[in-house]
Amino acid sequence: MEPSRRGLVPPDEFIPLAEETGLIVPIGEWVLENACKQLKKWHEQGFPLISVSVNLSVRQFEQNNLFSMVKNILKRVGLSSEYLHLELTENQIIKNTDITLKTMEQLKGLGISIAIDDFGTGYSSLGYLKNFPISTLKIDKSFVQDITQDDDDAAITNTIITLAQNLNLNVIAEGVETSEQAEFLSARDCYLMQGYFFGRPMKADDLEKKYLSTKYEL
Repeated sequence: MEPSRRGLVPPDEFIPLAEETGLIVPIGEWVLENACKQLKKWHEQGFPLISVSVNLSVRQFEQNNLFSMVKNILKRVGLSSEYLHLELTENQIIKNTDITLKTMEQLKGLGISIAIDDFGTGYSSLGYLKNFPISTLKIDKSFVQDITQDDDDAAITNTIITLAQNLNLNVIAEGVETSEQAEFLSARDCYLMQGYFFGRPMKADDLEKKYLSTKYEL
């Protein structure tokens, strides 16, 4: 019997299953290497020297060879580490603190920037912001989506922006979908944003045609 065909499966469906089965480790390595290859290709073609951000899963970060794996991929691809950013969640950081700190320091030693994804939704102490080599906080989209209507979300977003600025960290707002949201964030000196307001997921070729081949700044 021919297997059913579902077409594209969204990440929130296949990632939990991949985590559960352990397949997220080889999948994650494949994603990281191909993201680096694509970026290196764009650099060699003369496109702007943009960076790429790649999320790391809990299972990946628990692997003893994470540092060597990332280092070897950069070497094989020939990509400078300054153009690679890795993203972790708060809950990942508080597991095996000593191992986590060592791995993060090794990655930073290579010149890789580390961001905390979905900031504000975890359960960890803010003390890790002082102790871990973090360069960027990403405001979770759950706070951003109603910042122009909900006073609590606006207050939380303001607090995260101020916290990042006071700690000399970059801050990125996720899930920006409207001009009102973008204006709210810009007015508070949060100029790094991502979301459907700027563009939806697209294939590499389409990205080249729409953005990289023009003077549009990513």
